[in-house]
Amino acid sequence: MRNNTKLVVHVVDAQNLMPRDGQGSASPFVEVDFLNQLSKTRTVPKSLNPVWDQKLYFDYDHNVVNHHNQHIEVSVYHERRPAPGRSFLGRVKISFSNIVYKGDQVYQRFNLEKKSLLSSVKGEIGLKFYISLSEQDQSFPLSFPSKPYTSPTQASLVAASGTKEDSTDSETEESPESFASAEQEDLADSASECAEGKKTEGGTEQVKEGVQKLHRQEVLARPAPMHSIRLRSRENPQETNNPQSRGANPLHTQQPRGANQPRGANQLHPHNTNHLQSYGDTDPDDFKVKDMNLELGERWPNTNSGERFTGTYDLVEQMFYLYVRVVRAKELPHGSITGGCDPYVEVKLGNYKGRTKHFDRKTTLPEWNQVFAFTKERIQSSVLEVFVKDKETLGRDDFLGKVVFDLNEIPTRVPPNSPLAPQWYKLEDWRGEGRVVRGEVMLAVWMGTQADEAFPEAWHADSASVHGEGVFNIRSKVYVSPKLWYLRVNVIEAQDIIPSDRNRLPDVFVKANVGMQTLKTKICPVKTANPLWNEDLVFVVAEPFEEQLVISVEDRVHTSKDEVIGKISLPMNMFEKRLDHRPVHSRWFNLDKYGTGVLEGDSRRKEHKFSSRIHLRICLEGGYHVMDESTMYISDTRPTARQLWKQPVGMLEIGILGAKGLVPMKVKDGRGSTDAYCVAKYGQKWVRTRTILDSLSPRWNEQYTWEVYDPCTVVTLGIFDNCHLGSVQSGSAASRDARIGKVRIRLSTLEAHKIYTHSFPLLVLQPHGLKKTGDLQISVRFTTLSLANIIYNYGHPLLPKMHYLFPFTVNQVDGLRYQAMNIVATRLGRAEPPLRKEVVEYMLDVDSHLWSMRRSKANFFRVMSLLSGYFLVGKWIEDVCNWRYPVTSVLVHVLFFILVMYPELILPTMFLYMFFIGLWNFKSRPRHPPHMDMKLSWAEAVGPDELDEEFDTFPTSRSQDLVRLRYDRLRSVAGRIQTVVGDIAAQGERVQSLMSWRDPRATSLFILFCLAASVVLYAMPFKAITLAGGLYYLRHPKFRSKLPSLPSNFFKRLPSRIDSLL
Repeated sequence: MRNNTKLVVHVVDAQNLMPRDGQGSASPFVEVDFLNQLSKTRTVPKSLNPVWDQKLYFDYDHNVVNHHNQHIEVSVYHERRPAPGRSFLGRVKISFSNIVYKGDQVYQRFNLEKKSLLSSVKGEIGLKFYISLSEQDQSFPLSFPSKPYTSPTQASLVAASGTKEDSTDSETEESPESFASAEQEDLADSASECAEGKKTEGGTEQVKEGVQKLHRQEVLARPAPMHSIRLRSRENPQETNNPQSRGANPLHTQQPRGANQPRGANQLHPHNTNHLQSYGDTDPDDFKVKDMNLELGERWPNTNSGERFTGTYDLVEQMFYLYVRVVRAKELPHGSITGGCDPYVEVKLGNYKGRTKHFDRKTTLPEWNQVFAFTKERIQSSVLEVFVKDKETLGRDDFLGKVVFDLNEIPTRVPPNSPLAPQWYKLEDWRGEGRVVRGEVMLAVWMGTQADEAFPEAWHADSASVHGEGVFNIRSKVYVSPKLWYLRVNVIEAQDIIPSDRNRLPDVFVKANVGMQTLKTKICPVKTANPLWNEDLVFVVAEPFEEQLVISVEDRVHTSKDEVIGKISLPMNMFEKRLDHRPVHSRWFNLDKYGTGVLEGDSRRKEHKFSSRIHLRICLEGGYHVMDESTMYISDTRPTARQLWKQPVGMLEIGILGAKGLVPMKVKDGRGSTDAYCVAKYGQKWVRTRTILDSLSPRWNEQYTWEVYDPCTVVTLGIFDNCHLGSVQSGSAASRDARIGKVRIRLSTLEAHKIYTHSFPLLVLQPHGLKKTGDLQISVRFTTLSLANIIYNYGHPLLPKMHYLFPFTVNQVDGLRYQAMNIVATRLGRAEPPLRKEVVEYMLDVDSHLWSMRRSKANFFRVMSLLSGYFLVGKWIEDVCNWRYPVTSVLVHVLFFILVMYPELILPTMFLYMFFIGLWNFKSRPRHPPHMDMKLSWAEAVGPDELDEEFDTFPTSRSQDLVRLRYDRLRSVAGRIQTVVGDIAAQGERVQSLMSWRDPRATSLFILFCLAASVVLYAMPFKAITLAGGLYYLRHPKFRSKLPSLPSNFFKRLPSRIDSLL
């Protein structure tokens, strides 16, 4: 089949090019090279700001192109005449990983780069790149009349005769084959010249108008592309550093929609409190990370030398499953009573039975295509029986036949081998007599592992008790967060604002609404009919765009009453997408008078000929990273626009092995039970393991892979109890998946190419105190693709440059993060199975910004632990000055004398000292990733009242007396902080008073001292003064006084402004 996919390079224009023709101008054209496919634009004569507006097409095969290594090279040349040849004007290299599909392309400007150090290059070029999946765009663009100066054949002849260029940054065309479409360009140019010979002047104007429209284009919205990251095979260890095996396949699938899940209260059962482990009652080692000695990956023993069983799952333990795929049946007999057939298949293995759905359409050619999985550990039979039955409304179901398999004869299949082809099997008599009956069934039976493609969608024998909608809620799934944009609305001004009461001037403000987000401008300070604001309102929106931007102009009639003057609704797909700080075009919009709309008749609406209007500048910001999580635990720093993404620097692989010692989260059949599943989040990709039913030590053994774009990011894993399994009690609308615990791992703390296999304790702070709810066992490997790229990232900002050029305020960041979190939770809650809101909120730490006395104490002691090092240094210097250790004091005197006599040794000594400290600390480096620290979190000594305050809702739901008590306690704490801040301010004001003449005598003494010091420092050598001052400071205690020193007494007597406070 012919591949119609094309890469389209839209060459728009260029600006401020370097003159090359000796007359202050140039005749530029553009040459594009993609995978040895060369194509060029037409030549624009005598222009340093050329406009091409021409599309170039290249063959594109997704299976061949490596997104991370391939580049598109765009070069600009000056075509010389009359001597054939060309001169280099600049080039741009664009990584293919930044290319988007048609509909997402955005006009971009690139600075032209040099080819060598001696090249003289300046200017910019405007381009658009995208991938087209159809041939509708592949008509050759109609060129404007510009006849080329020389043909490729003439250029080759002149080059062969020995013509060479004198400049070091120019080239000469060598052959007609230099360009893949040179002859086509000449034919197109000549054809366009004949067709538009009389429109030369008008054509240039049309091009300029087209470019101006392109700068303010309206990009249509399209469904957000979802990218599935493929798991890599570890069969060849040499492929570890092969970036081609780490690519991502963009899939154009629309996110499924569903009803929003209501949230309700889900509290721990009272019986479960006894099962929780408290910190004070257990061994402290239970709250630490433990190493697990497991043989994973290449360390697995290979019992079969001819077959490898690891597959792509080399970070988890191998688990074998018996898979049975029931495809379809044919030629089934009709029922004896109804004359029809309602067939279904029952798969039986020992005590386990699995059923397919039955058909009510009285068909004899049913198709199920359903997979059943039986874990090998629980197989208690040597035969597998597959029964075909007829569903009967009354009485017992009829047996139509069966197929029996011997488990010893079942083949083994390990990915990446192709799936086992299903086969037709004739049905035998169900009584076991060996007699063949009418009908056949298509089956595939094999022994595989959890790496099999059928594993996520299979019916598992250990979840046979789940029915109905609960079957979908126990499967493992991969989710992708929606593509988030910042919508910036710049409200400039309005005109002809007429209030309802025309006897007064309006107090006007603008209110903007997007979905559940509402923002307002300030009231115009001047009462006028033409108000001016010039304020920015920023919202968070997600693709595909579903909401509209509603702008309303309102009048503040009273402090408790606002009157709408006019409003307008604008779709998101009409706004321009901006990738940098360049301003976008503003537009005037007519406001619909409030009260007139679609429901009114045409005659009524035509009466409103006059309308107010508002001046807006609106754009979608693609240069920012929309933060839906705290910057302290950020897992992705890429901007919204895919065109600005960097290449990945590594690969993160996590094997979710299982959990151990989980606490019962609910009561089932009179005993404690937990239906646990694990969720991992990194970047835009969320993964969810399947739910293990009724197990306090579940084993998942599932492995997932993420691309890493920045090593200074955090991956988060959480365990939850599934409360939506289809039963009446658990599937109610008020039920919420209970949180069991969470683990965070910062990638920068991991060594490259090393497998970490550890058991992390799950610690949860509850109203009763710190509790351990179990252990999470995982294996982690961070593989770096290039050490140079890792080092390069450490020297660049963490967030995209727009966060630093035009930063948001702290209040804006908090508000936008909360809105982004709500959008992500809503969209993921519409998937199947849904990733519920309580899960997303817990993984994104939605309540991390709320007040907590415990967190305040923890942060205070964190600051004190940092300052403790400086305090220890000061104490050591004090001991040296007091000669507490005479040997140390003598050595310090000798070192001080050497540094004073040779000051050029000061900085080398300091850096050498830090170098040896780093080497000394290498032996005590951490051997495992850091985890939650109870002492650092101040969770082991927190009181019950402080915990109750931390778990209180916002706004509070406690009694007035309790709130008043907590408020008084907060006032006492704030009073002590207020005193410390006042002391710091007083010290700074005393320094300012030295020269302010607030105390005339103190200022006079200080300026006289400065005059004497300047004379002494000028007359005496600096080394002598430094040596004398240092020896005086380090003098023996016999020559010291216990009273404060003279400078200290003088400084403490200086005035501050504290006496001016009320």
